[in-house]
Amino acid sequence: MEQTAPLLQVEITDVGRLIYSGPCLKLAAPAAGGEVCILPRHAPMLTALHPGEIRLQNLAGENHFFYVSGGFMEVRHSTVSILADQALRTGEIDHERAQSAREDAERSLRETHLLEDRDIARLDLAKAVAQLRVLQHAEIHRLKMASL
Repeated sequence: MEQTAPLLQVEITDVGRLIYSGPCLKLAAPAAGGEVCILPRHAPMLTALHPGEIRLQNLAGENHFFYVSGGFMEVRHSTVSILADQALRTGEIDHERAQSAREDAERSLRETHLLEDRDIARLDLAKAVAQLRVLQHAEIHRLKMASL
């Protein structure tokens, strides 16, 4: 009798919509303490998420990339639930807008002296850089797959 490999059941939502729901082999996320990789049968966990990239590998071995601006992730019994403040699929990220946001945040960091304004600029910079990284990683993956 053939035994199937265990899977993760993943659900990614933001405040207004379901972004992804389905099985996957593994998932990586930007947890508060650093990037974590979740595999089936992972220990239960609840963590805050920082702005960054969610990467998951589906049953066909394809990688999918998502941007999250922050939020929370819960892992229980091979089920991963991600509730993000904002979550975007790669096709929803506007490269020019993210690049402009990055430049604006960098300018704010150079020009402002108020601590609160600098904190806001740092967060805006982290979000913009995360969006650009998601696009970059998705493109690298697309090129790798095209060359096979």
